[in-house]
Amino acid sequence: MSDAAPFSSVAIVGLGLIGSSVARGVRRYMPGVRIAAYDADPAVRDTARRLGLADNIPDTAAEAVADAALVILCVPVGAMGAAARDLAGALAPHALVTDVGGSKESVLAALRAALPDALIVPGHPVAGTEHSGPEAGFATLFRGRWCILTPDEGTPDAPVAALRAFWEALGANVELMTPRHHDRVLAVTSHVPHLIAYAIVGTASDLEQVTESEVIKFSAGGFRDFTRIAASDPVMWRDVFLNNREAVLEILQRLTEDVTMLQRAIRWGDGDALFDLFTRTRAIRRSIIAEGQDDAAVDFGRRHDDSA
Repeated sequence: MSDAAPFSSVAIVGLGLIGSSVARGVRRYMPGVRIAAYDADPAVRDTARRLGLADNIPDTAAEAVADAALVILCVPVGAMGAAARDLAGALAPHALVTDVGGSKESVLAALRAALPDALIVPGHPVAGTEHSGPEAGFATLFRGRWCILTPDEGTPDAPVAALRAFWEALGANVELMTPRHHDRVLAVTSHVPHLIAYAIVGTASDLEQVTESEVIKFSAGGFRDFTRIAASDPVMWRDVFLNNREAVLEILQRLTEDVTMLQRAIRWGDGDALFDLFTRTRAIRRSIIAEGQDDAAVDFGRRHDDSA
């Protein structure tokens, strides 16, 4: 085992963007670690074998996790309970079970119900792209990004520290939160923004016939950015919204109130109110860049061909 690796063996269940990126990251940054992997889709397993994502890719989840010191469930949050039940009884003694789901209270409850005797430390690497599938992954996906761990009360310190070391070896920054706090924070920073993107792109699709294709033809940068977000995995995001509904609905209510305020400012020509809000939001963008969570590349990093 590599000196940087806190686990001698890892099993990855689910080989989409995140799962395949974990596998590639372990290969690159913890080369002494043995990797087993499984996906419920036989075609995905075949692709993973062709790509050489793991040392062993069996045809059942139970076989994949049998000897693993760390088991990572990389499936949509709505499938977490079923995935955990598939490997119940096959876990090695003292194996640590974690996940990568975007909501944490519901996931912890599902894992506790399916694996009542297992050592569980939920996790959420806040990283991704609009692409999915085993061929979309890459080893550096987590470098410089945050991974949030949400251990339950009473969880021993040692497994939490080991899991922190694992994600740090993949290049992530690690933060600890309670599951409830995680769900509220992510509702603001990720879940509701995705919901807005889906809504705006859906509205544009509905208006496409009315405007005789001009919505798509003349899409500006803002709309293009929304379409990138709205191209994310529909199964994953459906499950996130349904499993974090309380926090999402709370933030949506606040957003509705803020949009009403903007409507009022526009209707009554209150330029000062608009200017103040836009100045404050511009400062937030600069803070995100200062934190290293994005860069200040011109035109949001879009490439330009000046040869034409």
